[in-house]
Amino acid sequence: MARSASVSLSTKLGPDERAAAVEALKTRELDILVIGGGIVGAGSALDAVTRGLSVGIVEARDWGSGTSSRSSKLVHGGIRYLEQLNFRLVREALIERGLLLQRLAPHLVKPVRFLYPLSKPVYERFYIGAGMALYDIFSWTGGRPPGVPHHRHLTKTQVLRAIPSLSKDAVVGGLTYYDAQVDDARYVSSLVRTAAAYGAHAASRIRVEGFVKVGQRVVGVKAHDYQTGEHFEIRARQVVNATGVWTDDTQAMVGERGGFKVRASKGVHLVVPRDRIHSDMGMIFRTEKSVLFVIPWGRHWLVGTTDTDWDLDKAHPAATAADIDYILEHVNKVMAVPLTRDDVEGVYAGLRPLLAGESDQTSKLSREHIVAHTVPGLVVVAGGKWTTYRVMAEDAVDEAAAALDGRIPESTTMEIPLLGAEGYHAAWNKRGKIAKAFGVHKVRIEHLLNRYGTLTDEILDLIRDDPSLAEPLPGADDYIRAEVVYAASHESALHLEDVLARRTRISIEAWDRGESAAPVAARLMAGVLGWSDAEAEAEVANYLKRVAAERASQLEPDDESADRVRLEAPDITFGFDEDDMVVPGADQGGAPRPGEDVTEPAGTPGDDTSASAPGGRSS
Repeated sequence: MARSASVSLSTKLGPDERAAAVEALKTRELDILVIGGGIVGAGSALDAVTRGLSVGIVEARDWGSGTSSRSSKLVHGGIRYLEQLNFRLVREALIERGLLLQRLAPHLVKPVRFLYPLSKPVYERFYIGAGMALYDIFSWTGGRPPGVPHHRHLTKTQVLRAIPSLSKDAVVGGLTYYDAQVDDARYVSSLVRTAAAYGAHAASRIRVEGFVKVGQRVVGVKAHDYQTGEHFEIRARQVVNATGVWTDDTQAMVGERGGFKVRASKGVHLVVPRDRIHSDMGMIFRTEKSVLFVIPWGRHWLVGTTDTDWDLDKAHPAATAADIDYILEHVNKVMAVPLTRDDVEGVYAGLRPLLAGESDQTSKLSREHIVAHTVPGLVVVAGGKWTTYRVMAEDAVDEAAAALDGRIPESTTMEIPLLGAEGYHAAWNKRGKIAKAFGVHKVRIEHLLNRYGTLTDEILDLIRDDPSLAEPLPGADDYIRAEVVYAASHESALHLEDVLARRTRISIEAWDRGESAAPVAARLMAGVLGWSDAEAEAEVANYLKRVAAERASQLEPDDESADRVRLEAPDITFGFDEDDMVVPGADQGGAPRPGEDVTEPAGTPGDDTSASAPGGRSS
């Protein structure tokens, strides 16, 4: 069973903790094993372990390295779903938004104000205003305020005063409303750490390459640890498949599709310097296909998104020149001074897991989620929205718990804050004193508190022991060296890409996309992870190839050519040798690529992993 439910056990998830988790996965039968380290998988692990169950979670790459780190960074109800009359989804998402803002993660989830510009007088103001009134009403639950102000109507003069960058001819007025935003990658890694603190056995870079079955019942999985090369079995009474856009591939490994299909929709975002758009709030616009957001993001803006089918490599969706031009074209329709390609600092692409069957247009596919017990011992959870991850996780664990012996407690995650959340507001009020005590600028302390909450103390302890760690990283002044060390020692970062792309967002925020920070960060990680000089150099070389491949793919005219160019960079998870490289899905615990043989572990034909499992158990 799980360890005592106390976050005081350990807030650390470093190399030693990973080794202990792997040993537990190899030697114990779990109540629940979660496949997939994205937002839903991590949420499922926390939900299950806080019910008193013994839990494991594995991920083929890094936590949140797929869909869950490539979103619009919004925690929102979805204004456009009101137009689709999907009131239940909107209300559910707004309730979750309030929980995240006020209770679960106030250090990571922040209110953000948006303008909806009006291009037609009277009717549009009435129509949109009515929708936003509903938005406000749905955000109240149990008599608790929503945590953000209500919407407001603005005149044209007020709109142009607030957003000087808007073209005067583009608007006749506007409405403002509030949603929330989050660093999605940081949230996922914090969620996994919270689950581990409560007793979950969490290990990334472990790919599931098959299922272990007794008769027709799933009793575990065949796993491959890419850090050590070891193959082993993980036994569990129930397995939860939370593999997002890889759901169909993972289900195929057990011979079931689950009666539904998950389609991948590509969404591309541009990262633009804050001074390119003069505004004190974000913006949301209609397009012919979906909506376009301009979202404040620290010293930058996020501008997106697209919504197109993607049926190529799911681990590395590539943005094309056409995607970038589409976003620039649409945002420039309302800009007084147009944005150009030269204004684009970073670009990223992610895939939405949409339940198929309702429409041929991905923008109209379902954002509802589904939970199904497709075969005995295997629960699948698919679809949904980032914002409603906690509800999806609760539903998945409810389904798995129903098949376990005994009475399993109900979900408690509505009451369980993430690590760093408890005491955050008090710490924020003391930020000036903290800065003075450590000789660090107050702005730096604010930055740390908004990334680590009360765990900022652990960062400051590193600086106290080594003052040089307070220095910023080259080309990425927002981040300090202590954050790299902390990512490797406490946050389960195993490769340079994990730090530059997810524990920090240097890969999309820095003009050089982290090229100058990479050597320094690699040396800092080497001190924690024990890399040799050659290993550190290989990490840097691989990261630079990744950056070059992404840049080159963004010059290609179509998905097929962009995908081909992006995949020229080796995949660090599966080694640096491109000839031997295997590229299964990320953010999902290891579904195979289409056409890959799933009867044996990839790359080891004829190897019977059940023979090397603990105790010599076989399927």
